[in-house]
Amino acid sequence: MQLRCHQAELERALHQVSRAVARRSTLPILSNLLLVAADNTLRVTATNLEIALSVVCPAEVLEPGQLSVRADVFSEFVGSLPRQDLTLVASPGQTDLRVTCGTSKARIPGLPAEDFPTIARIGEQPPTATIGTEDLREAVSQVVFAAATDDSRPVLAGVLLEFRGQELTFAAADGFRLSVRTVSLAQPPAADLAVIVPAKALGELARVLSDGDETVALLVTPNRSQLLARSGRFEFLSRLIDGSFPEFRQIIPKQWRTRVTVDRETFLAAARRAKIFAQSNNEVVKLQFVPGDSELDPGSLIVSAQAADAGETEDVLPARVDGPEATIAFNGRYLTDILSVVKATEIAIEMTSPNAAGVFRPVSDESFVHVVMPMVIGTA
Repeated sequence: MQLRCHQAELERALHQVSRAVARRSTLPILSNLLLVAADNTLRVTATNLEIALSVVCPAEVLEPGQLSVRADVFSEFVGSLPRQDLTLVASPGQTDLRVTCGTSKARIPGLPAEDFPTIARIGEQPPTATIGTEDLREAVSQVVFAAATDDSRPVLAGVLLEFRGQELTFAAADGFRLSVRTVSLAQPPAADLAVIVPAKALGELARVLSDGDETVALLVTPNRSQLLARSGRFEFLSRLIDGSFPEFRQIIPKQWRTRVTVDRETFLAAARRAKIFAQSNNEVVKLQFVPGDSELDPGSLIVSAQAADAGETEDVLPARVDGPEATIAFNGRYLTDILSVVKATEIAIEMTSPNAAGVFRPVSDESFVHVVMPMVIGTA
C-alpha cells in the first residue's frame, strides 16, 4: 500500500471514526483502525462490534492495499503533523505502516487487514429510506433522551424506528416517559417494518453526521440484525436489538380535562429554577393550572418547588388555560429535558388528573408528542 493525502483530510476522518474505537477490549484488533487504499481514496474504518464508523478521504493511491493499525498512536501522530501532504507506505508482506510528512516520519506496527472484523456496507443496494440530515438529527435529539439508561429491559434501551408508508416514526420510552417524533419520507419503503436501534448508537449517528450532507440513506439488513447509514463520504453501522417494543400509541392519552398553553422558553427558565430546589425533595416540581377570569386574563401557570433544607421557589407565568383548575407534579429533570428539545415557541400540556400521565405537545406541530408519568405531591 502506498498513497499520498492531505493531513487535514486524514485528521478529520480519524476524528469522525474515533468514537467507534474500542477503548477496553480483550480483542486487540478492536483498538485498531482499518485502512483501505483503492480508487484514489483512503477508507478509514473503526468498530467496537456495537457500532462501526467508516469515512472516505481523497488520496492519490500509488499502490492499493489495506492494513490495520493502532488507532491511538496513528491518530495522535497524524494530529501532530503540519497541515500538508503526507505519505503512507506499507511494503508487501509486512504489517508496518510508515508515515512521512515533511521532515517528520514514523513507523507504526500494524496487523493484517484480514484480522479486522468484516463490516457490512450499503454499496449499490437500494436503501430502506432516505431522510434529511437535519430531520434525522432533530428527531434523534427529541427521543433518544427518553430511552432507558440500563439494560434490564433491552428494548427500552433502544429507539424504535417504524417505517410505515411515507412516515418514519422514532419512539423511545424508559417506563416513566415516552417520546415520539414522526418524520415525512420522500419515498415510502418497499415494505413497512419496525426495528429497535440502541439509543447510544443512534445518538452517535446523529453526532457524527456532517453539516454539508443533505440526506442520509438508511438500510435495514434483510435479516433485520443491523442498521446501515450512508451520508456523503461517511458510513455507519449499528447492531439492532431483538425484541418487541411496547405499543406506544396505546400509552398516549386520547383526551384531556385541563390544557395549558405557555411560552416554552419562559417555562423552561422557570423549570430550571424550580429544579434547583427540587433536588432536595425527590426532584418534585409542581405545576398549577389556573384559569383566567376573562378573555383579557386567560390564566396562568404556577411553577413551584420546595424542600425543607433548600427553601422554596415559585414562578407565575402567563398562560392560556382551558378547562378547570388543576395541579400536577413532574420530575424536574424530565421537565427540563423535554422543554430543551422542543423547537416551537409555545408548548401545550394536557392532563386528566394528578395521577394520570401528562402530555406535552408543541403548538402547531403534530409531528411530536411527549408523555410523562406524574409524581406524588407531598410535603417537603
